[in-house]
Amino acid sequence: NLKLVDAADLGSTTGKGVNGKVDGRAVALGNRGLLAELGIDPGPLTARAESLRADGQTVMFVAVDGAAAALVGVADPIKESTPEAIRTLHGEGIRIVMLTGDSRTTATAVARKLGIEAVEAEVLPEQKAEVVRSLQAKGRVVAMAGDGINDAPALAQAQVGIAMGTGT
Repeated sequence: NLKLVDAADLGSTTGKGVNGKVDGRAVALGNRGLLAELGIDPGPLTARAESLRADGQTVMFVAVDGAAAALVGVADPIKESTPEAIRTLHGEGIRIVMLTGDSRTTATAVARKLGIEAVEAEVLPEQKAEVVRSLQAKGRVVAMAGDGINDAPALAQAQVGIAMGTGT
């Protein structure tokens, strides 16, 4: 019996979040970068956000009428087969780099669970492609696996692009 209201003036900032008007109020949902872009201080939500990140969750801030109002924590469960796949790749001498737009805290927590040593976090889509180019400039052959639109530039730049439809 939830009554939904119309949203208007919708906008999105790639790699940061979305904003618009809901029931006449300015609402935004996104990461710290979006809040900073909108001039909104997350205030007391910062400590709770960091706690959720340390647990491996991606945290999105909710702002209403220019003030931080809530947090949404989302965690992608690690697939049962992933730890063994990582061990197998390491055993083959393949270096794995986690390249993510997530916060450093979230990425480090997930990488630690999976045994991944190299982490590039808080990168925007165009920065992901730059990381791939940087690895290639060092003579590395890069295979990039990604599951969303934010990975498209890096997938295109890599020698091997692996697009996963069920990655999240």
